[in-house]
Amino acid sequence: MFVGVVVCELHIPGVRSLKEKRKVVKGLVERVHQRHKVSIAETAFHDLHQRAEIGLAVVGQHEPEVEHLVENLRAVFENQTEAFISLWDLNTFELGDSR
Repeated sequence: MFVGVVVCELHIPGVRSLKEKRKVVKGLVERVHQRHKVSIAETAFHDLHQRAEIGLAVVGQHEPEVEHLVENLRAVFENQTEAFISLWDLNTFELGDSR
């Protein structure tokens, strides 16, 4: 089994308040979770207006499967008009078979 963990930092230039930022981030997190069934959450920069960190976790049977899903997720983030990726850090781990 393979696990992909992504740390994504976003720049959200159009927001002027934490309320506006929460709306953008919450909408993105919910869309990604509903469409792709991955674990996703805002993980840092909660008190900054124009910056957000989002963590994602993907599990698959094979490494190419995980990498393909992560590429699809990155495309979703890149197609956002309200937020821009400033960091996309992927780490892939192989978990051994315990049998």
